[in-house]
Formats: sequence, structure tokens, C-alpha cells
Amino acid sequence: MELLWSNKVLAAKDISKIIKEYIGWEKNTTYTVIKRLIDKGAVKREDPGFMCKAAISKRTVQAIETKVLLNKLYNGSLSTFLNEYLKNQDLSKAEIMELQRIIGEQRF
Repeated sequence: MELLWSNKVLAAKDISKIIKEYIGWEKNTTYTVIKRLIDKGAVKREDPGFMCKAAISKRTVQAIETKVLLNKLYNGSLSTFLNEYLKNQDLSKAEIMELQRIIGEQRF
């Protein structure tokens, strides 16, 4: 998905070559993953040339994965996550002020 988000459209054969170089997957493995992503609606296939493009934005995937993580590890509680995470961090004054600004901008 990172390849498609950064390149917009790539031929499956090019994706396969890049993945082979960086991860070591064979062409069939890469094509299987692409097919699964198409079946899940995350990737669109365009012909001719088996051109692939992302059908879902990175931001959307991040939001979904964040929600899954919060549900799995913190029973869906953002405040519990933030409390646990932040108490183990050494935040600068600037970082604390930025977090306060972000929270202050939230609509109630």
C-alpha cells in the first residue's frame, strides 16, 4: 500500500519487482497479496496492464487501524491509552503545549 500511496498508479509487474528487491517475495506471492487487497476493496485494478491504485487513503487506514488497536488493547478507551502512553514519556514544554492546543481545538 505504501508503494501505491506514494506512486498513485503502478503496474502489478512493477510492484512485484520492487517488492522482490526490498522484501524478497516471489512474483506469485506479491500477486496473491494484490489480489487479496483488490478483493477487500483496498486496491483497484485497471486494465490494460494490470495497473493498480489505492482505493483507500492512508489516513483512512490509519484511522481504522488506530480504532482496532484501541479496542484490542485499551477496551476502546482513548483516555486510558493516552494516560498509559504519556506517563511513560519525557515530554518537553513545547510538546505539552502542542497537545493542549490539539485538545483545546476539539469540538464538544
